[in-house]
Amino acid sequence: MSENDVKDLSDLKDLTEGAELAEGGEEITPAAPTMPLRDKEVDQYGRAYATGRRKDAVARVWLKPGTGKITVNGRDQEVYFARPTLRLVINQPFQVTDREGQYDIVATVKGGGLSGQAGAVKHGISQALARFEPALRSAVKAEGFLTRDSRVVERKKFGRAKARRSFQFSKR
Repeated sequence: MSENDVKDLSDLKDLTEGAELAEGGEEITPAAPTMPLRDKEVDQYGRAYATGRRKDAVARVWLKPGTGKITVNGRDQEVYFARPTLRLVINQPFQVTDREGQYDIVATVKGGGLSGQAGAVKHGISQALARFEPALRSAVKAEGFLTRDSRVVERKKFGRAKARRSFQFSKR
């Protein structure tokens, strides 16, 4: 056995104590990662595209710099999502990143109900924001907006009234 054989971690410590520095006498330090780690992803028109999903709804979202106008299926957000809570859901990614009124959104949504569609548009906006400004990804991810909410309606089973509810019991 030579003196450089390593059997456990204590042998490794003994080897590094007498280690010499790099040529020139300075220590070698690993390079720090550059920021941002991801590149800006835009199409030829300067828009960021993303797909958002929630329940059975699928939203295709295009984000571009603008005045804050949100269009869903060719209609304004106030017309398409009449309930204020649904509009609040859609605007959450902008509030978290302090980008309210800075981007225009064009979205097309299919499937599901209005609540699922609002969640899908929010997911798509969050993904598109992270692609347009990669520095915002950590703020949006910390709020959980980039994670697809996988909860869906449970299917109806045979011999049952609904997914779990039994038919009404009749003794006679």
